[in-house]
Amino acid sequence: MTDATELRRRTQELLAAHPPASTDRTAFLEARFDAGLAWVHYPAGLGGLDAPRSLQAVVDAELAAAGAPDNDPRRIGIGLGMAAPTILAYGTEEQKRRFLRPLWVGQEVWCQLFSEPGAGSDLAALGTRAARDGDTWVVNGQKVWTSSAHVARWAILIARTDPDVPKHRGITYFLCDMTDPGVEVRPLRQITGEAEFNEVFLTDVRIPDAHRLGEVGDGWKVAQTTLNNERVAIGGARIPREGGMIGTVSRTWRERPELRTHDLHQRLLDLWVDAEVARMTGERLRQQLVAGQPGPEGSGMKLAFARLNQEISGLEVELLGEEGLLYGDWTMRRPELVDFTGRDAGYRYLRSKGNSIEGGTSEVLLNIVAERVLGLPPEPRNDKDVAWKDLAR
Repeated sequence: MTDATELRRRTQELLAAHPPASTDRTAFLEARFDAGLAWVHYPAGLGGLDAPRSLQAVVDAELAAAGAPDNDPRRIGIGLGMAAPTILAYGTEEQKRRFLRPLWVGQEVWCQLFSEPGAGSDLAALGTRAARDGDTWVVNGQKVWTSSAHVARWAILIARTDPDVPKHRGITYFLCDMTDPGVEVRPLRQITGEAEFNEVFLTDVRIPDAHRLGEVGDGWKVAQTTLNNERVAIGGARIPREGGMIGTVSRTWRERPELRTHDLHQRLLDLWVDAEVARMTGERLRQQLVAGQPGPEGSGMKLAFARLNQEISGLEVELLGEEGLLYGDWTMRRPELVDFTGRDAGYRYLRSKGNSIEGGTSEVLLNIVAERVLGLPPEPRNDKDVAWKDLAR
């Protein structure tokens, strides 16, 4: 399946059999998945047609022109961008068929149980334990900075299954049911006033071995697939020219000439060029994805995304002057998604501070770019061959 004409024909058949105007939204999305038009580069029977990734744009354009509903990708971004490619790469056939369809349709929201209070930047030092008990694993520990945990049905989880080996080798990857007994989600109120993040406590949570992803002890390798896809999902999203936050500031500049100064003009021009360079680099990265799995280049894109968002939001607050100091709503809410462009400048300024932390801190990503992209020598590490239980904590 490599022909755009054939994909258009299949898309028109879907629209004829399930007219968007008269078909229930969920029913339409299920039919789209079953027709192989969800993510065309996935295998047949799993929402795809084994087609080149680049042909997804053909399907999306036809459906958008017909007014067809989408699956609200911002709400289910963790599932689409992190859980799905990892399940596809390491899951059993049973796991793929159980999880991918409701994930893509949006019937089941996913979250990511990776970071811990004592293992954020050094994720491999995580201490959440999973002990085998027959055909189940008993998990105890704490996770933090968990986006969407308050609405998620499932979680991708890494836990330590062998404390007697070095930290990278004693980790196993699981799919955790967030409705199981022992899973407690508590809100974490942020600088924005909202509780978009959560902390999650796991107390004697039982996970069937059938929900283990990959081999026992191979969790770090499996997690790399998740992390590489996460950074591409955060930093490499497709946006049009002047899309995202640079578009918001540019519109304000054009519509409010009384706010302009020469210094702000120069800074806006510099950031506009940087944003366009990042956008085009993202396009090139997505073309590379057609040939295989994402690599460390996604870390560079995520770095650029964080820096640009913070600098652009800072410029916007300065441009607006006293207006930029206003904040629309400090109400404690637990939103389902992050909306940078639909909120005020104060929210964008505060929320962008998290961009250099979430999805891998900028400091860690700089190391990844240095070592895996530029080929520079790694920093000396004295803990690589030390059993996790013997590490200083």
